[in-house]
Amino acid sequence: MVQPAEILSKKWRYIIPTIWIAYLLAFIDRVNLGIASLGMKQSLGLTDADLGLAAGIFFIGYFILEIPGTYIVERFSARKWIARILISWGLVASLTGLVQDKWQLYAARFALGLAEASFFPGIIVYLTHWFLEDERSRAVGLFMSAIAVANIILSPISGLLLTVNWLGLEGWRWVLILEGLPSVLWGVAVLFLLPDWPREARWLSEEESRWLEDQLRKERESHPPERVFSWLTGLKIPEAWLLAAIYFLATTSLYGITFWSPQILKALTGGNSVIVGLLNAVIYSVALAAMILVRRSSDRSGERFLHSAVPVLLGAVGLLLAAPLASQPIAAFMALLLAAAGIYGFYPPFWPIPQRRLAGVARAVAVGLINSVGNLGGFVGPYIVGYINTAAGSSLAGLAFLAGSAMTASVLLIVARGLLGGRGAGAAKP
Repeated sequence: MVQPAEILSKKWRYIIPTIWIAYLLAFIDRVNLGIASLGMKQSLGLTDADLGLAAGIFFIGYFILEIPGTYIVERFSARKWIARILISWGLVASLTGLVQDKWQLYAARFALGLAEASFFPGIIVYLTHWFLEDERSRAVGLFMSAIAVANIILSPISGLLLTVNWLGLEGWRWVLILEGLPSVLWGVAVLFLLPDWPREARWLSEEESRWLEDQLRKERESHPPERVFSWLTGLKIPEAWLLAAIYFLATTSLYGITFWSPQILKALTGGNSVIVGLLNAVIYSVALAAMILVRRSSDRSGERFLHSAVPVLLGAVGLLLAAPLASQPIAAFMALLLAAAGIYGFYPPFWPIPQRRLAGVARAVAVGLINSVGNLGGFVGPYIVGYINTAAGSSLAGLAFLAGSAMTASVLLIVARGLLGGRGAGAAKP
């Protein structure tokens, strides 16, 4: 006799850890340039504008292949596609440690974006192959926690690596080389650990896999008929574009603060790379706590829009306060804690909204659209902040721009809540 609780337990044991580690590695390889920049900036003779462009150009490559890649996950093999992404981005990330000038750095970061394209939305779609609607928000919330954990792990390790000089290579090069290699190894592991569908899982009995696929089928059939039959026509879904705009604005702030926080901390404290790394880890420990608390509250109530809007608004307040408080490092640091907690807290309640609204290919296309357009904010945030910092001669000058972006995201979430009737709910069982 099938035991639903046992099947759920198996999914959490075998599926979630595999993709959580993969996303942890993805985020490390995306943002470790922020810590590496503490040594790279002088070594390659870069300005803040150069660094901002290098950080942001990743997302141009990411955007180009995002939606087609997500379509592949839905229609073909998620396991093989995700493994390919991991292996290719790990290799590119490590090779970035060998660049000799800013043009090579730009090319490497652009290639890294191409390699990683469709990974995150592919995982979001992949979860729909395994988890029922009430389970997915909890799964996504835990999955998203890897963003903050990546910074917690990355910051002190990278800070220490910056102090070495092995084989004639500066520390910032070892940050990039060594932190890219685990992705290659995990990509190989994914081929053996991640089944595409329940019927392919060796850890489910035939009866269990049949029962789970039957439950997923019934859920799909309970949704309205699909409105799209190809990924091109799926681009016409209006609510997907509204959610993409919100995600773009929030992500502009997220990557702006994530990439520039090491430089900001260095400007505030005058500390060495080890101290900066430790303080950066504290910031993202607070961000992780915020993500967990917001997700739990959202899951209990089943409400998503306000649970995304309020944190990102608080993040905007923190960003606005940080620069005026620069002469008081402790107060400015507290403002950065608020900023990171608010902006990171936006994410766990946000992703259940499109998952609830759409199904099947429509959902795959919408998630790809939201993530690809939204992640262009990963270009805008670091680049514009770098440009403003260079023009103003201050590492804190661009924070007001990030605050404005976060505040606009909050306003649009309130608008979306009214337009979409407050939908996007669906509480996960705690």
